[in-house]
Order: sequence, then structure tokens, then C-alpha cells
Amino acid sequence: MASLFKVLFMGTSDFAVPALEALRSKGYDVPLVVTQPDKPAGRGLELKASPVKKKALELGLPLFQPEKLRVPEAVEALRLTRPELAVVAAYGQILPSSVLQIPKIACLNIHGSLLPKYRGAAPIHYAVLNGETETGVTIMYMNEKMDEGDILLVKKTPIDTEETTGEVHDRLAYLGAEGLLEALRLLGEGKAPRHPQDPSQASYAPSIKREFCRLDWKSPASRVFNRVRGLSPWPGAETSWKGMELKVHKVALENRKGTPGEILEISKQGIWVAAGIDSVRLIEIQPPGKKKMGAYDFTLGHPDFKPGAILS
Repeated sequence: MASLFKVLFMGTSDFAVPALEALRSKGYDVPLVVTQPDKPAGRGLELKASPVKKKALELGLPLFQPEKLRVPEAVEALRLTRPELAVVAAYGQILPSSVLQIPKIACLNIHGSLLPKYRGAAPIHYAVLNGETETGVTIMYMNEKMDEGDILLVKKTPIDTEETTGEVHDRLAYLGAEGLLEALRLLGEGKAPRHPQDPSQASYAPSIKREFCRLDWKSPASRVFNRVRGLSPWPGAETSWKGMELKVHKVALENRKGTPGEILEISKQGIWVAAGIDSVRLIEIQPPGKKKMGAYDFTLGHPDFKPGAILS
């Protein structure tokens, strides 16, 4: 029977929650959960707990929320737990060598891509943005370099042509939990492999910047389509009309022609907009300060938003 390790868990976002649940459901000893400090959120800027903190409290697990992980006091707090393994999933801070050296066996990371593809902060976004047809999760041994550690295990899954980043993210979170349990079983049985990554195959997925969210109507419709689903639900693709910023949440591919950014037709099925090659049909958009709505519904209150108008 595989060993039930003592596991220090480090995570912050929704992506990490299924892995924490999986550890507890299988009886692993989790002496401490490390997560980011509560952050101001909403119009009132009230402090908001991370999804991992909420789950840890629900499970009755001890919590630690250091501002910076590399300070001696934080490192010592982790060392006192005497973990055999550390598991990191969407934590949000780079682990210094002083932390990587604490676990008796290894630090493992759950990464949302098929490494060495899409190293970095936004691997799921870029897989969808680039129209990939397959992605997955990698369980890797951590080192001091970003997502460059040896691979223990990979689990693959297809990406549907209309899936959004949010939908793929949610599937990968559970696939990551499944992969983690498999990796721990292999470690417990002494059968866990170590496969070095091929640096020649590496690509990168840096944090999404605001300017990246702007739709370029001169690009092919297929790229506009992937940009919209790749930025959904967060941070959202954007376009503008007469200085009004519009979030674009859902589009469909069409094959009409016109000047890039030109509104070609409006009906209850949506708004046809020309791209560099072919066109897209806007289905869901969101004006400033409003909730997202059907694209046609937006036009009812804006009579100037009509065929011939240009989105920029």
C-alpha cells in the first residue's frame, strides 16, 4: 500500500481547491495550508479570503498567510511543520530555495499545461487563445527556475473548439487533483519517474496585460474568435464604439466580408462584424457599468449602433 505522506499545501485560487480536497479525502496529513493574504475586492474594497482559505477553514486545517514567503519568519514557520512533501498549485508567489529545501522528499507543482509548453502565469489562457486542440496538467518536481523542473506525470485532455478559458480551467483543476493523487501513489510505491524537460520545445504564457484584451479587427475572424473565448470569463476581450468600451463575451464565426470592424448586420441572433478575413457574430457583450447582455439587446438602446458603424 502506498504511503500517506505529510503534505504541506500551498495554493490560492480556485484551481488549487480540488487538489486540497483530494488530499484530505484520501487521508493525507496536511499540517498547514499556505495561501495569499486576504485582498481588497469589490466596490467597498472589503478584504476577501482566497478560495483556498475558505476551503481550508471548511476542512478545519491550519492556515498561514505570509505577505512574503522568503522572510526568515515565514520560512521557519514552514520548516516547523516537518513535511515530507510540499504541493503547490496556483499559489501566486515564487518559492525561494530556502522553502524548496524544506520537504524531506520534494516540492511538487500542479501546472495547467503540457510542459514544456506554456511555462508561466497564464498557461490555460494561452492554450485557448492559440487555438490548441489539446492541453492538460503536468505534475512536476520544482526547482528555482520557473516551471523548468523534471516532469513526474502528465494528464492530457482535448479542448473543444468552442470552450472558453474558464471552462477549460475548471476541468483542469479536477484533472490536476486526479494527477496529484496518482503522482503521490507512484512516490509512495517508489515508482515515480523524473523526465527532464526539453528546453527546445519550451513556450511561455506571461500574465495577461490590459492592452492584450483589445480585439484587432484587422486579424482573421478565427483569431478574433479565439481571443474572445481565450479571455473569457476573465479578463474579457474588449472593443470600442464612439469612445465606449465594450466587453465582448461570446461570438460565433461567420463568413461574410467587409471593412475590418464594420457592423454588417443586426438581428435578434446578434451583430455581424467584419474581420480581416471573414467575420464574427457578437452574441454577448457588456457595456460599461452594466451586466453582460445579448448583443441585440444592446442595440435597442443605441440607435446609432447600426450597419455601417465601425468598431475600433
